Amino acid sequence: MRKILVCLVLAAFTFGWVSASSADEVKGSPVTKLGRGIANVVTCPLELFAGMKKGADEHGVVGSLTTGVLYGICGTVKRLAVGAYETVTFPVPLPSGYKPILTNPEYEWEHGLNIPVDRPDF
Repeated sequence: MRKILVCLVLAAFTFGWVSASSADEVKGSPVTKLGRGIANVVTCPLELFAGMKKGADEHGVVGSLTTGVLYGICGTVKRLAVGAYETVTFPVPLPSGYKPILTNPEYEWEHGLNIPVDRPDF
């Protein structure tokens, strides 16, 4: 019974913020911060591939396997830490107005891992 009551109070607390009337108000809401945090925690392993692509672009194939892996590991840890922070602190309006901490890119899938079609397979 206690668990149900706690869940109902948390749901009422959370969904009380969703009653914003415009899309701009909803964009900077605790629910958006919570969703962004969960998305970043779930998709943080994809940073490894983005780091390998960055290493390949800067240093070629060998750079992808050395420097790129390090870029990817650092990016994975960073996105996991920020996602966990945003998930845990979603009711608190920090940074001001629930703005995202990671802005370039805000979500992992915004990296744009477009591989040219004419690139030879190795």
